[in-house]
Amino acid sequence: MKKRLVLILTTIAALVLILTGCSSNKDAANTKTKGTLTVGLEGTYAPYSYREDGKLKGFEVDFARDVAKEMGMKVKFVPTKWDSLIAGLNSNTFDVVINNVAMNKSREKQYIFSTPYIYSRSALIMKKDNTDIKNITDIKGKKVAAGTGTDNYNKAEKYDADIVPSQDFQTSMSMIDQGRVEAAVNSKEAFLTWKKDHKNTDLKYQEISSKYIAASKIAPIYNKKSTGLRDDVNKAIKKLYKDGTMKKLSIKYFGEDITKK
Repeated sequence: MKKRLVLILTTIAALVLILTGCSSNKDAANTKTKGTLTVGLEGTYAPYSYREDGKLKGFEVDFARDVAKEMGMKVKFVPTKWDSLIAGLNSNTFDVVINNVAMNKSREKQYIFSTPYIYSRSALIMKKDNTDIKNITDIKGKKVAAGTGTDNYNKAEKYDADIVPSQDFQTSMSMIDQGRVEAAVNSKEAFLTWKKDHKNTDLKYQEISSKYIAASKIAPIYNKKSTGLRDDVNKAIKKLYKDGTMKKLSIKYFGEDITKK
């Protein structure tokens, strides 16, 4: 009987060691660098992420820092151009992309997302004297600037625009100014931030009705293997909602709370 008891206790101890080891390995595999959350972003899209006096700032920069802090980790930002950003998840360039990436069916087939952190409203941006475009249905056949592979591109394509690829927000605004395109489909929040620094602009925005385009669910995006990290980030986001951090960040950068539907 004693031998049997010793055998049972030995087996239990061995199982505990195995499970503990598996847990540690899982945690270590959650990020490419132990103790650091490596975040991919553009850093050229105010107020989401941008540079001021050479330093990265913006809603998504503060958000990523707060998420990492809740997880007891450091954060490392890897500024990357849009056309290489999401692909960097598969090449292990970074652990997560936090860059105003909208959830959609196409991306959800290839990647996984966390809980959305903002709900972004789309807008048509054009010159003030443009009377040809009154709503999104009027862009059919018209030249419209949008970044290749972005959700804005998909929205313009849905309404049969003649899309002219644009590498970033400022380029889209310049293209409208120069008459190379009639409009751009982009974030209302991004335009309002840009307008603060371009007070004499003759560009205007028109929010696209949810009747045509629903608010985009913006969320951290990962490769499909990063389910553990996704779950940890979700827990952190939940805490940030609960303690009011999300609302404070939104009001700071957008002037209103867009962290809820």
